[in-house]
Amino acid sequence: MKIINLRYLFVILCFFTLPIEAANRVSFSNISELESGNLKIVFNLDKVALINSYALDDPSRIVIDLKDVTLAKPIKSESFAPIKLIRARGVGNTTRIVIDLKGSVYWKKPWQVKHKDRIDLVLEIKRDRKISQNLRDIIVAIDAGHGGRDPGSVGKNILEKDVTLLIAKELERTLKNTYGYKPVMIRPDDRYVGLDDRYQNARKLGADLFVSIHADGFRLSSVKGASVYVWSEEASSITAATLSKNKLTSSPEVKSKIGKLDVRDFDEDAARTLYQIAYEAKIDNSVILAEKILEQLKKDPYTKMHKPNVEFADFRVLKSIDIPSVLVESGFITNPDDAKRLEGKAGRRMIARSIFLGIHNYFKIKPKPNTFMASLPKYVEYEIQKGDVISEIAIRFGVTIDEIINWNNLKNKSIYPGQVIQISI
Repeated sequence: MKIINLRYLFVILCFFTLPIEAANRVSFSNISELESGNLKIVFNLDKVALINSYALDDPSRIVIDLKDVTLAKPIKSESFAPIKLIRARGVGNTTRIVIDLKGSVYWKKPWQVKHKDRIDLVLEIKRDRKISQNLRDIIVAIDAGHGGRDPGSVGKNILEKDVTLLIAKELERTLKNTYGYKPVMIRPDDRYVGLDDRYQNARKLGADLFVSIHADGFRLSSVKGASVYVWSEEASSITAATLSKNKLTSSPEVKSKIGKLDVRDFDEDAARTLYQIAYEAKIDNSVILAEKILEQLKKDPYTKMHKPNVEFADFRVLKSIDIPSVLVESGFITNPDDAKRLEGKAGRRMIARSIFLGIHNYFKIKPKPNTFMASLPKYVEYEIQKGDVISEIAIRFGVTIDEIINWNNLKNKSIYPGQVIQISI
């Protein structure tokens, strides 16, 4: 009689039980016109889904692939310009929704909204006759570490939660005013957000990548400098192991939440074996993103490096299986030099600048199809905001004042709110 190894039997049982637990259905809800004139298309899901969306031209259409999702009933919709038809079919273990269009549109990546009894999958499109292809913004999820009742590390005159929020807002400002990017704040103010909720919310918001910002502490005040981390079960250094352990235990309820997610949430730990290809691609892209941010941090005259290479650690906030995710340690607030740098506006601004340039350089070599940035690879467009001065814009983008003047044929250094300038990066 052949004996089956219990270890392998357990793995097999887990593999066959997970799809049952992850059973999910989708149905069409409605199409409505917003006050802005944009169209809002809503589908209903039983729980949060793993989604891949893209656009095609000739003929014009938007495609949404939903992993391990079945059709609750056939999808039928009436024509609603510029929408010709919405249709759906099963492709293996995936439900493919196709939105046939009458012309090119500017569209927003689908996001998921959680309700008590369902998940709304929302897609918004804008009629746009000025573009020749379907385009959308790149969505960047900005995660300011800690917040609310969780202060993070405590320095002499500074709290980690305050520093991270200020850096995050500076990064948000730059991305928001740069054409082709849409920043979403995981923590927009001084509030507490659980570790699982952070990457779950990033998925629900349709994020293309996830950046978590921290300014940690250490028992030795001599430890200082910035680092960039990617998720791994094994830490790459003693410092990485210590910091990841601190991040896990800093929030009392984290341990009780692990493995007890809401039925409408997506369980990253359970799904990792099912979506191995997506997970491996996410890790590879996360490393590239981290390297690009690290390159910029090394050029920052204000910032010293703690680790010269990309670090790896078991930071739970980075556990999304499909969204490229990095954690930026901007410094150690327990170190006097780092604390002084992070207390000052200039130091925080340079950290935000390095993260932005790293993100932009990442998308240069990893362009997202159908995005505005992919259609304009040689430069970015920035809209001047009230209070902007050309010297600060130059610092933010890592260029010179003269270069901005020459690129935009400016007669002098005068700029005005609402003006759009081009910056080569």
